[in-house]
This record gives sequence, C-alpha cells and structure tokens, in this order.
Amino acid sequence: MIKRPNYLAEFKPFIDKPLIKVITGLRRSGKSTVLKMLQDELLQKGVLSEQIIYLNFESFAVAELKTAEKLYQFVQNKIQTQQKYYILLDEIQEVTEWEKAINAFMVDFNVDLYLTGSNSHLLSSELSTYLAGRYIEIPISTLSFLEFLDFKQHYSREQFSPLQYFNEYLKKGGFPVVHTADFNEETAYKIVQDIYTSVILRDTIQRHKIRDVELLERIIRYAFDNIGNTFSGKNVADYFKSQQRKVDLNTVYNYLNALESAFILHKVSRFDIHGKEILKTQEKFYLGDISLLYATMGFRISLIAGILENIIFLELKRRGYQVYIGKLGDKEIDFIAQKQQEKIYIQVSYKLESEQTIQREFSPLQSIKDHYPKYVITMDELFNENIDGIKHCHIMDFLQMAW
Repeated sequence: MIKRPNYLAEFKPFIDKPLIKVITGLRRSGKSTVLKMLQDELLQKGVLSEQIIYLNFESFAVAELKTAEKLYQFVQNKIQTQQKYYILLDEIQEVTEWEKAINAFMVDFNVDLYLTGSNSHLLSSELSTYLAGRYIEIPISTLSFLEFLDFKQHYSREQFSPLQYFNEYLKKGGFPVVHTADFNEETAYKIVQDIYTSVILRDTIQRHKIRDVELLERIIRYAFDNIGNTFSGKNVADYFKSQQRKVDLNTVYNYLNALESAFILHKVSRFDIHGKEILKTQEKFYLGDISLLYATMGFRISLIAGILENIIFLELKRRGYQVYIGKLGDKEIDFIAQKQQEKIYIQVSYKLESEQTIQREFSPLQSIKDHYPKYVITMDELFNENIDGIKHCHIMDFLQMAW
C-alpha cells in the first residue's frame, strides 16, 4: 500500500475529535486505501486492534449487515468496554438507512467515526438531516501527478524522462489501480471502462432510479465532448432537439445532477470579477478523471486544451481551492482559485504557437489589476517568457510546484 500522506495530514487534526470524518470521491479513487492508512495511523498511536471496527460494505462477508438495525447490533456486540472505539465504515451508502445507525453510535457509545462513500448525497439531505454540524468532509481525488510519480517509482521497472512520465499521466489518467503495473494504454482503458460502468450502474442509474439509460449515455457524451466549454442544460436540450429528439429540460438537469453526485462530473460556476458575483448560467463541467473520456470516446487530440484544463482543475481542487471561471467584460479567465486569503488566476492553453495566441492568453490576465499571482499554463517547451508579471509555466512544472 503506497501512502498518500497529504490526505493523512488532513485527517490528523480531527482524530479523536467529536466529528464524523466523511471521505468522499469517485469510485476506485483510493478512499479505501486512505481508510486503511488511517487504521495504520491509529495502531501506531497505540490504539489496540480490538478497539478498531472496520467494515467494507462492498465485501460479501458483511452482506447481512446492510440495514441500520443489523449494523447497530453488530457494533453493539463488538463494544465490550468503556474505552473509545474507532469505527471505520467503507462505502456506507450500501447500508439501508445508514444515517440512523451512525446517529445512534454517536449518541450511545464512546466512538470516533470514519465513513467513505461514492455519492455526494452523503453530504446533502441524507447526512445533514441527522448530523448537521457534526461532520467534516475530506474529498479524495484520483492520483495527482506527484502521486503518479510515486506510484511509478514503486511499481514500474522502466525509467523515463519527466516529460515522458507526464505524457503517460496525460494518456492514462490517475486511477490508482491503472498504475500498479506497466499496463499498456489498451489495458488501462479497459480497466477504466470497467470502473466507469460500475459508477454509471451503481452510483447513477440504480441510486437515482434512472430509466432512460440511453439518454443518460448521450448526455455523458455531450458533456465529455464539451470538456472545457461553457454550456447549460438548455444547450444540451437544444442539441438533442436539433437531432430530432425532444428532451425535457428538467430531465437533463436531473441527469447532470446525478453525474455530479457520482463524481463523474464537476460543475464549475462563472464568477463576474467586476460585479463580484457568481453567475447562474453557462457553467463548465470537468471530469472526475480524464481517463473516463478516453475509456468511453478514445483519446482525442482535438480536445487537448480542455483535457489540460481538466488536469489543472483537479489539481486546484486537491489543494483545497474553491474554483470558478472568471468573467471580465467580454473576456474569460479559465480559473480563479481561492482559499482563505489566497487567490490565483490561471489561463490554460496547449501551445503558444503564434503572437496572436500569446496575446489571447495573456490579455485577460493583463486586464486584472490586483497583485495576486497569475499564470499561463501550457505544454509549450520553447516559450519561457513572463509578461507584465504573468508567469508562463509548463503544466508539468506547475503540477510539481510547492505551494
């Protein structure tokens, strides 16, 4: 098991605190591994193994515990002393009315609770109704580029240049299982296709009781095909109308929400820099991992700008930033990223191949008159100038930057 220390560091301040720790993220992104890391951390702190109750609800071994009542009875029988017990429950959404059991644990026992789930509804109506103000969320993403390099060091027998490694990361994405061996692209995409199918079936179709699976697949393809482009549910409905297929607008929004809940898509709102307000229309949608695109539609160089944006978006989210698309008059800034008092502005482009491209990418940032850091991020290895304090940065270097 390769450690992912950034996530462990996020949890450490909350160990033994009276808050439920909720680990969320796309299926197979590494939530179970983080939970195992926490278990190891507890053992190293001197917690006895008998005080740790670990259950993975995707395992057939605990199939009979998938109701709140049976889960409660099982835990009640395990708690034999007044000492604190540590309850680690993996993929808790598989338990019917699990919220009632979690609430009862907090009321009846001396426990420290850790949950994982593959659906964001854990943190909406379901959890908050019972546990308002008593939980902390730690979102887990697929591998960052730095984590990918760590995996390559452990699992790969081959040695490449940093740029070759980045190209592999660009082509194969960040699902941890893909990088546990030297899989070729075809095999890697087959693995991701199986993950995608599982997410669509279990975390989208079944959980949201979606009937028109073919329409869902069409909406997914539309969103994937427009990675890095602004669009709305109405744009999707209008597109289907142009294809002689009438689609209810509410259905489109419901299906997009279901895909967001399963972490297949992330919606990013636009922010008006002059008006200092979040706009309600024309969002962008990014994928939970870029390999989902390749596994379903193949690698498409025509989408490279959007793919690079997707990589940067996920990196900003990993680092704890709130991310928006910037609107400044008729100009667009790809990302405004904020965290407490920090703010950075980012433009993403494939290559700066002409004076016109350079002007297009730097101009929006030049129009912003504050003193926060500004970056133009590309895959261009030849252009290495900074303009008016705006830094040009190769995407590989940006992903390895210490912040």
